[in-house]
Amino acid sequence: MSGSRVLALGHYQPARVLTNADLATTVDTNDEWIRSRVGIRTRHIMGAEESVDEMAAHAAAKALANSGLAPADIDLVLVATCTAEGRSPNTAARVAARLGLGSPALMDINVVCAGFTHALATADHAVRAGAASRALVIGADAFTSVADWTDRTTCILVGDGAGAAVVVADDTPGIGPVLWGSMPEMSEAVRIEGNPTRFAQEGQTVYRWATTQLPPLAKETCRRAGIEPEELGAVVLHQANLRIIEPVARKLGAINAVVAQDVVDSGNTSAASIPLALSKLVERGEIPPGAPTLLFGFGGNLSYAGQVIACP
Repeated sequence: MSGSRVLALGHYQPARVLTNADLATTVDTNDEWIRSRVGIRTRHIMGAEESVDEMAAHAAAKALANSGLAPADIDLVLVATCTAEGRSPNTAARVAARLGLGSPALMDINVVCAGFTHALATADHAVRAGAASRALVIGADAFTSVADWTDRTTCILVGDGAGAAVVVADDTPGIGPVLWGSMPEMSEAVRIEGNPTRFAQEGQTVYRWATTQLPPLAKETCRRAGIEPEELGAVVLHQANLRIIEPVARKLGAINAVVAQDVVDSGNTSAASIPLALSKLVERGEIPPGAPTLLFGFGGNLSYAGQVIACP
């Protein structure tokens, strides 16, 4: 095969919903303050009885069901997460056990909020190299598990969830060349560290970098795929902040594209945000099958990765 494509998608979010009004009872904030700064109204919170691998398995099972493939058909599982609950077995192994997969290769990838697009590129490369033919690529994070609930600048952002894609070999490539890289000298702008582990960021630094540097990177991603931004059917950026998503999409010039804004209802779900948002758009029929769709992740390490895919 000369390439790979996304065959099907699936997503999962916990049942519990945390509203801005709920947050206002525990931290000095309010609905207007949150919506005016980040555009978020609600976010989903994982229950005490749930786990990251359970969310990932739910999303993957839905993607598998939508693909028509059997669990035994999968020969590679990649899970993008920065909130894995243990070092070994990894999250991919836990998902494979939950789904009763055969004997796939199993890897976790931690590039924080850019994890899914890194994992998707890795799956595409593995298929192109002949090392895999049918892969599950999952983004799953319990970002609330690393939240500092006393910091109103960060706790208002986070949510939990998972999204998954089934990637298969195809004679006609449906996943374009990846553009990936990082700004390691600025990596301290986003941190998940300490004891207990907590998420912190320099919000203004991230905002300035994203709104100025992402548009040309996104344009270059389109150029590598051989399309113009106005040809895009959809743009799915990492769902970090509506005040980043809107200007980046505008500067990109994707005038005919549906722009994912799942952050409004889901918050920042880290590595889950892109597949979660994309799966919802496809499920609602908002993107025509085959439409060129830009995926672009960015975040921790100030790493970034993007590609144009044919919408399943």
